[in-house]
Amino acid sequence: MLSLLNLDTLSRLWQGLFITLEISIISIIVTSFFGLILGILMSFKNRYIYILCRFILEFVRIMPLLVWLFIVYFGFSRWLGVNLSSTVSAIIVFSIWGSFEMMDLVRSSLQSIPKHQYESAKSLGLNKFQAYFYIIIPQAFRRLTPVSMNLLTRMIKSTTFAYLIGSVELVKVGQQIIEFNNKNDLAPFIIYGFIFFIFFIICYPITLYSKKLEKKWS
Repeated sequence: MLSLLNLDTLSRLWQGLFITLEISIISIIVTSFFGLILGILMSFKNRYIYILCRFILEFVRIMPLLVWLFIVYFGFSRWLGVNLSSTVSAIIVFSIWGSFEMMDLVRSSLQSIPKHQYESAKSLGLNKFQAYFYIIIPQAFRRLTPVSMNLLTRMIKSTTFAYLIGSVELVKVGQQIIEFNNKNDLAPFIIYGFIFFIFFIICYPITLYSKKLEKKWS
């Protein structure tokens, strides 16, 4: 076991982890920004905006992530004549998927605020924008944070799909190491077990923190 997890193996796994984190962090930043904006827009009582956002959300949910990755990497790159790398394609897919999932979480958080909060803001002489900015959004943020963290951990774990379009992320590197050590029967168990441990170290603290916030703010 120790001979398999040597410095060269750990170095290669670190390079794969760097690609995984690159996809995850950029996608999470894009998701947080656009998800918040789209969620606020969707919460407005505009029928056309709501129907459009809802249609795109359901379309994104119905289509499997793997199909999205193939469409963007193999389809759009040829259709648009743009040379998209596997990593960039993965970032695009996870950002789109995450943004619309976050949008729905933001919408539900905003709509969960009791109506009397809006009425209280109006009685204080605040306009709609001020009421949203000073009263509604801060309260919705407390309800949004725990559930959004669950989405972010799902995004981190889902980046493993990126290896199917050639992205040399953590799982792909692990697969390469296993193929190189194909004479070692324990190689799959050791390498994939170590990759599981890495994802556990990344995601479990986020899950614990989200549960702590949920209990604190419930």
